[in-house]
Amino acid sequence: MNAGPAPEWAPAIPVVQAPMAGGASTPELAAAVSEAGGLGFLAAGYRTAGRMRADIERTRELTSRPFGVNLFMPSSDAVDDAAVAAYRARLGAEGGRLGVEPGTPQARDDGWDAKAADLLADPPAFVSVTFGCPGAGLVRAFRRAGAVVIVTVTTADEAREAAGAGADALCVQGMEAGAHRGSFTNTGEGALPLRALLAAVREVVGGLPLIAAGGLGTAAQVADVLALGAVAAQCGTAFLRCPESGASAVHKAALADPRFTETAMTRAFSGRPARGLVNRFLVEHSPHAPAAYPDVHYVTSPLRKAAAAQGDPDAVNLWAGEAFRSAADAPAAEIVAALAAGTA
Repeated sequence: MNAGPAPEWAPAIPVVQAPMAGGASTPELAAAVSEAGGLGFLAAGYRTAGRMRADIERTRELTSRPFGVNLFMPSSDAVDDAAVAAYRARLGAEGGRLGVEPGTPQARDDGWDAKAADLLADPPAFVSVTFGCPGAGLVRAFRRAGAVVIVTVTTADEAREAAGAGADALCVQGMEAGAHRGSFTNTGEGALPLRALLAAVREVVGGLPLIAAGGLGTAAQVADVLALGAVAAQCGTAFLRCPESGASAVHKAALADPRFTETAMTRAFSGRPARGLVNRFLVEHSPHAPAAYPDVHYVTSPLRKAAAAQGDPDAVNLWAGEAFRSAADAPAAEIVAALAAGTA
């Protein structure tokens, strides 16, 4: 199990700001959440090691309080290149409408080695990992470097593996969560609602600290998962509309737009199951998207950027959890306080 006693790490207020790759998680957001007593997170996904380091240093300029950075484990799932090519061809009409060409697949490791080496040399207080579990040796190395290691899990089996590797805590992500499902493999199978998943994970990891994630957007929902034994609630969508968020204007507006009434899981934008607001692109292309991550992410990237720039909410990924209607246009510190209202 753990290589030694877990460091003291629980934030003063049991609210963790989810790391949201793609631009939503900014140094300003992470710092504001940590300054408010919660735990802010940077997202290193899709960033170079150099950009990740710049974000860490900027956050350190903004706050002296602990914060974290999240890494994406490299994808090891087999990919059908012909299926990706066929999907790219299908999206040609979308590109023509938006005035751009669909992209082409790039490296699949997200710069893992360079980012891990950088963090081992100088980590923030927390390092979390999504889409897999590092080996026990790397977990021990992060801990020796002074970082608390958190692994995202979506099943009891994943939790057992992460605990065995020596993780200090687990982020338990229920099916209600917005954006990507953080499963170790590219699958939607075995997805459980958060509260059922918390119970299942607790059975296999005993007293290991659990951070609850998925559809948490109100103080009552936060209090509920704390009562079920979570040490903190991780919230992402709740912070998307705040001024410190780097989410696009079209994304922020869509979260409050009454014509968007529900969320759904889709592979249409990235090739991996992810929850977002139901829009035209999701409806039309979800049935045809292959299980190919991050290949599909790179194919759709130019389309999504163009759609956001043109203010078109029907051709961009609008990641959102099931509690998206609770997302408020308010400073991050106010959101932290509102989420924690009534908690001890």
